[in-house]
Amino acid sequence: MFITDVRKDFYEVVANQRVVLLVATDIDALCACKILQALFHCDQIQYTLVPVTGWQDLGTAFLEHKEQFRYFVLINCGANVDLLEMLQPDDDSIFFICDTHRPVDVINAYNDTQIKLLIKQDDDLGIPSYDDIFRDEDDEGEDSGNESDDGSEPSGKRRRFDEGAIERRIERQRARREWEARRREILFDYEQYEYHGTSAAIMFFELAWVLTKDTKDMLWWAIIGLTDQWVHDKITNMKYVTDIATMQRHVSRHNHRNEDDENSLSIDCMRISFEYDLRLTLYQHWSLFESICNSCYTSCSFKLWTLNGQKKLQEFLADMGLPLKQVRQKFNSMDMSIKENLRDVIEESSNKYGMKDIRVQTFSVHFGFKNRFLASDMVHATAALLESTEKDENGTDNFIKALDSLSRSNIDRLHSGIDLAKKKLMAIQQTVASCICTNLILSQGPFLYCYLMEGTPDVKLFSKPMALTLLSKYLLKSFVQSTRNRHCRLLPLVMAAPMDVEKGTVIVVGIPPESETSDKKNFFGRAFEKAAESTSSRTLHDHFDTSIIELKTEDRSKFLDALITLLS
Repeated sequence: MFITDVRKDFYEVVANQRVVLLVATDIDALCACKILQALFHCDQIQYTLVPVTGWQDLGTAFLEHKEQFRYFVLINCGANVDLLEMLQPDDDSIFFICDTHRPVDVINAYNDTQIKLLIKQDDDLGIPSYDDIFRDEDDEGEDSGNESDDGSEPSGKRRRFDEGAIERRIERQRARREWEARRREILFDYEQYEYHGTSAAIMFFELAWVLTKDTKDMLWWAIIGLTDQWVHDKITNMKYVTDIATMQRHVSRHNHRNEDDENSLSIDCMRISFEYDLRLTLYQHWSLFESICNSCYTSCSFKLWTLNGQKKLQEFLADMGLPLKQVRQKFNSMDMSIKENLRDVIEESSNKYGMKDIRVQTFSVHFGFKNRFLASDMVHATAALLESTEKDENGTDNFIKALDSLSRSNIDRLHSGIDLAKKKLMAIQQTVASCICTNLILSQGPFLYCYLMEGTPDVKLFSKPMALTLLSKYLLKSFVQSTRNRHCRLLPLVMAAPMDVEKGTVIVVGIPPESETSDKKNFFGRAFEKAAESTSSRTLHDHFDTSIIELKTEDRSKFLDALITLLS
């Protein structure tokens, strides 16, 4: 059931209760969690926070807490499966679900008692009408003919057959079969594609706004949640621009409110500003040269994996008239005279080289006088901490570190995340270059396929879902730029990488075709399920994104063959 009044039907309900927060491990969920934590601290609401990486984790966490708790808040998980069927909860357990995954499961949408969806109704949900998918009748009486004539209220006594009764029964059965066939078709169309809706962080920020408890920190977390959807290519450009405009109104309101504040000049002040900034990843914390080399947009445009591309980059730098010494040193150390109009200079030269979209609408934050971060810097840093493969840290440690890095009191943690993000971006670019140069991307007919062999540099990094998804998207964009085959440019990509060598598993991710007008809808979730089913491949569909699965290494070839047959 969709909640219309979030304040009354959600916040005031949990206000005097103990709550469990089950939070998925993605950046938007972390930001939403930070906003909710801040609200709960305001009103002294007791809660237990449990990070969940997949469906198994979610089931375990529920079993551990179901005795002590009645109220569960699920952030970025739980909307796209029949939750009651999966968890089998008691009748008094209530689930509040704020999830960006679409489509929303129809049982969740129409359950009025235990499932409460904190999901924007104006998102393009397209949920089938109740009458098309549910019938209020007892199926038991169907074949024995003990239904009353209108087919909705079964009678307990066996009816004496007259001549018309058999015909009526046959007619009802035929109508029933037609209805079921239509229902299957409607559900197939509805559940065929996976996509994402409004950021969970924005949903909780709007709740804070309704409660008049929104702060600048909460606003900044909502912006990071939205930027995460853009960085990881989960939403369309149109959706991003629309949501940015909404956030911009909130930023103006907060800035206006604090104009007369002495706080605006204090050493620990926080200023958020709308920017039309460069699509160069982490450029303010790196050298300009390295940022250009390791940003997907510029790397693809120049085709930096070729000698020609490297030459083009040198020409580009020369065209801007920037000395190489300046370009190769840390951004902070560049001459002020160069930094002042750097964005305009880069934009002017980019237009000559066909990079018309080098600038993008975003936000930046100033903590005090020294630290300035773009929203995308925060996303990359937090994602690197969340999926860190350093030392023997477990997922929960990484989750807590990533959550900490979002607080402005933990700038050091954020800087360590930025360092990890640089390593990750360099690893992605090197892997993209080696995959293209060694022709590792194969056309399998209906899709492109790439497998990272065990022993590939940084392969451990790509056993994590967010890192592998980012690599796949960069790789597909780069491949589309470099291939001459027009047919291949329109194909989706299936990418696999070793997950756990001891268990003999690989992680497989499916990416929709790359195009300017792409609606970001992904059909691989359903296709993976069908291919695994038809070949009895040993797969684990544990991830909240259905287009990411685990697969036994020895089942890989039969699974792929089934996928080719299915999509051909």
